[in-house]
Amino acid sequence: MKISDILRSGKPTVSFEFFPPKTDEGFDDLFHTIKALQPLGPDYVSVTYGAGGSTRRKTVDLVKRIKAEIGIESMAHLTCVGSTQDEIAEILEDLQAGGMENVLPLRGDPPHGASEFQAVEGGFGYASELVAFIRPRYQFCLAGACYPEKHPEAVDADRDLDNLKRKVDAGVDFLITQLFFDNADFYRFRDRCAAAGIDLPIIAGIMPIRNVKQIKRFSQMIGASLPAGLLHKIEAVEDDEEAVAQVGTAHAARQCEDLLANGVAGLHFYTLNRSTATRAIYQEIRHLLQAPAAR
Repeated sequence: MKISDILRSGKPTVSFEFFPPKTDEGFDDLFHTIKALQPLGPDYVSVTYGAGGSTRRKTVDLVKRIKAEIGIESMAHLTCVGSTQDEIAEILEDLQAGGMENVLPLRGDPPHGASEFQAVEGGFGYASELVAFIRPRYQFCLAGACYPEKHPEAVDADRDLDNLKRKVDAGVDFLITQLFFDNADFYRFRDRCAAAGIDLPIIAGIMPIRNVKQIKRFSQMIGASLPAGLLHKIEAVEDDEEAVAQVGTAHAARQCEDLLANGVAGLHFYTLNRSTATRAIYQEIRHLLQAPAAR
């Protein structure tokens, strides 16, 4: 089923994101983790492409297996990194032949060791170009990534919004934000999108904090700010991983409650291939998931 059709129901969606492990053992463990989340009834799950496109085969295999064996709708990430137009077409044909209906086209991060992204000869340099290639040739529902606090490589927020508008005009069906910790950033971004004529459902990306050093690294890498109050709380218990997870889960749950009360189209959890925090948050917010969402 296309995610765009799910979103038309008007109810806020819940989805989980995973990344494919590099080993077969890790692959099996992840599959069992995803299967254990099935009782929560997620609307869909997404699987990332790996740094530099390094796990593309595993991504394709995993999304097929999730849909066929677990029965959860799945969405494959697809990046421009290291691939020509023909190679990308082969992946899309494989996904289509496997019954996949949803794809998240991304530019992708530079390969390991590279300081900046460089398109390969015969490839694509921007996600908007990849979307424009896919849209007229295939029947996939296409998601688009967006940054409430701007892409870290963007000159400013206005330029970043212009770039997003190009991607939307190329043919994406809905948007998923990068993670954020202050809902005010999301609301400002949603208002700016509306003012720019971007009339698509915007799914909020949520990552429960589990490790202080890790979340500081992630935040710096993607340009997400940590509110001073939250930073103080997690630093106060930095040496106790369980306590950090408790603070992070509680903050994420309050974020979700507020987002649902303010008409978010959906919640997308960056799970880091774990289920404990996601389960805890879901139990706290499940009674709120029946309210109609605002676009």
